[in-house]
Amino acid sequence: MAAEPNNWGRFGPDDQRGTLNLLTPEVVLRALAAATTGRVLSLAMPIRGATSSAAPHSVPHLRGRPLPQHFMSVDGADYAAGARAIGAGLRVADDALIVTPHGTTTHMDALCHMWAGDELYNGHPAARVRSYGAARCGIERAGGVVARGVLFDVPRHLGLDHLPAGFRIGPELLEEIAPEVRPGDVAVIRTGWPLVWERSREEYWSGQPGLSAGAGRWLAGRDVAMVAADNAAVGGLNAGQLADEDAEDDLHLILLWRHGIHLAEMLWLEELAAAGRSEFVFVAAPLRIEGGTGSPINPLAIL
Repeated sequence: MAAEPNNWGRFGPDDQRGTLNLLTPEVVLRALAAATTGRVLSLAMPIRGATSSAAPHSVPHLRGRPLPQHFMSVDGADYAAGARAIGAGLRVADDALIVTPHGTTTHMDALCHMWAGDELYNGHPAARVRSYGAARCGIERAGGVVARGVLFDVPRHLGLDHLPAGFRIGPELLEEIAPEVRPGDVAVIRTGWPLVWERSREEYWSGQPGLSAGAGRWLAGRDVAMVAADNAAVGGLNAGQLADEDAEDDLHLILLWRHGIHLAEMLWLEELAAAGRSEFVFVAAPLRIEGGTGSPINPLAIL
């Protein structure tokens, strides 16, 4: 920690929100000016339950992760005997949903998701992360996120549909695409990698492009409130679906642990890219899962 800049103590010794503290009322109001047409785009992948969808594997996910389970009672074949009667001639269907956010759907990482040694972000004890939840830095601490979103459409900048699997986005590319990043912005990184899913599942699982360690430090140095990406880990992955970088250069440790920058992963950014807007209002609200290491989200771009 001594050799690497960090935000420990910056927002107080008890802080559990990191750079989301930069989203003051004044910053949020200024961010709202980025919306000019009122058009709203969802940046989320669909959730297709393995028990209720005919094609649960048709949504990008990391190999080996349990797919979402979605049970409905309307047909009487799942967790309940049938649709409940609530009055004369009226029926109601219920849902039960089990989701493993990391690696299977659009989600937001909590600051307790990854750490090194015995301490979470800001020096909170890692021993407080247990099977029944994290007593420090859980996703419920994040609250809602309303900020100016800045799209880094790296493939379009390079004249590509998507980046190659081994491509690592360096800080110089980010500087070329959007040099005017302001404190409190949400950096939205498009690699185009979800497009590969429709062509070949095996190619999708062969690795993933993503940010380099230098790019992560560049964003942290500009005080972004959050980093969101359309790949599975913000940084790149190898064929084993793991990062090649050592701990010093691991993107999750740089952003989550050292700087308290929440991450959002597995976004769908194709409509946003097609709209040609590099600046917009970014909205995301994680579920208030007490002690959760992350939460599914449906992030919105307001153009």
